[in-house]
Amino acid sequence: MVNVHDHVGSVWADEIVPALHDYISIPALSADFDPDWKASGHLDRAVDLLHRWCAARRIDGMSIEVVELPGRTPLLVAEIAAANGGSNDDTVLLYGHYDKQPEMTGWREHLGPWKPVLEGDRLYGRGGADDGYAAFASLLAVEAAQAAGLAHNKVVMLIEGSEESGSPDLPTYMEALRERIGKVSLVICLDSGCLDYERMWVTTSLRGVAMVILRVEVLTEGVHSGSASGLVPSSFRIARALLERIEDSATGRLLLPELHVSIPDDRRAEAHATGADFTIADDLPFSAGTRPTTDDPAEQLLATSWYPTLSVTGADGLPPTGRAGNVLRPSTSLKLSFRLPPTCDANAALDAIRTRLLADPPYGAVVELGDAVAEPGWNATPFAPWLQAALDAASEKVFGHSTRALGEGGSIPFMGLLGSLYPEAQFVITGVGGPESNAHGPNEFLHVPMATKLTECVTHVLHAHATR
Repeated sequence: MVNVHDHVGSVWADEIVPALHDYISIPALSADFDPDWKASGHLDRAVDLLHRWCAARRIDGMSIEVVELPGRTPLLVAEIAAANGGSNDDTVLLYGHYDKQPEMTGWREHLGPWKPVLEGDRLYGRGGADDGYAAFASLLAVEAAQAAGLAHNKVVMLIEGSEESGSPDLPTYMEALRERIGKVSLVICLDSGCLDYERMWVTTSLRGVAMVILRVEVLTEGVHSGSASGLVPSSFRIARALLERIEDSATGRLLLPELHVSIPDDRRAEAHATGADFTIADDLPFSAGTRPTTDDPAEQLLATSWYPTLSVTGADGLPPTGRAGNVLRPSTSLKLSFRLPPTCDANAALDAIRTRLLADPPYGAVVELGDAVAEPGWNATPFAPWLQAALDAASEKVFGHSTRALGEGGSIPFMGLLGSLYPEAQFVITGVGGPESNAHGPNEFLHVPMATKLTECVTHVLHAHATR
């Protein structure tokens, strides 16, 4: 029998970190950012790397394959029979993804998105923490349980390739694999965040998301601004006016009632409890003089988990400033990303956004909306007593501190789907996206000791689930 702590630490240092170097080197952009992903081959390379590593693990009762349905990104599927007295009639579903966000600018001089660099505890590069480590950590947790003689129930691991595009392929796979997955009583997802690296953090809610591209056209071609400005309305000004229908630009508050919900009392109390010890704004790279929207730590947590927001994440029709002539541009396109409260009806929110933006276009301009996507958020059911005890015990044993909870500002569309498919299941949503780790941005890194300890915690939770 092996010692869980020693085994997990050894495999992470000697095998997973080198494998993650190879994974980070692959520009496996999600399909939204690489429509020709099949031709580029990067997603296939990434899932093949994970498949080869996972298939070589010493795990009894495991079958593993890459499943690829027509027109869908590949899905890595592992099925592991119960061990050491666990049950095959009760499934633990382990989830992660291998597709990545775009490169982003602003990386430090010696870093880059596809250039893995290990500096101390930090492994820099795109996708290591979000969420390439999940397949390695998930299977190692099962391997460590078996090697230490600890019980675990049937395990199914799904590592998808479309999460960063909103998981459009996953519902089809879930339906196709329904019988193989079986009855799920516990879901473990390693794609979330943490407020420090000193304990196991569990995510109790995730925001939904609605995305759309707003396009405003006023001319069929650009014209001299000296000749036309003042007569031809600016497409940018019209876009601004349309956004004012949605958002109060002075405060950032969204104006559509369909985007707001009542915050549950337990989530509000949770924000105040966590805010008493953590101020999340302190970990953000504000430019000199910039202040957060609120100085109240609890309100900061609620602002990033239960209040709807709008971000303009991209634009077309605007030339770089160094190439911008005196031309009144024919059109402006903005990519709008709305983060929605966990219990908000995402489709109703998108319908309200669409109706408000398209009504009565200023000056009769051509206003179009494209690439609309709406994905639900998720709010956890209360932890069962056995699970809360198991989480605290695992965190105390591995980190020396009990677990803490937070509502996460990001979106994992799969969780909303699973919540509807398995309403009685318990969910452990956790992850390593902590202070300065900057998932999706420049200088993204994986905190290796945190990931190692989190893997060890998952081993103990698997055992607690099987012996509850």
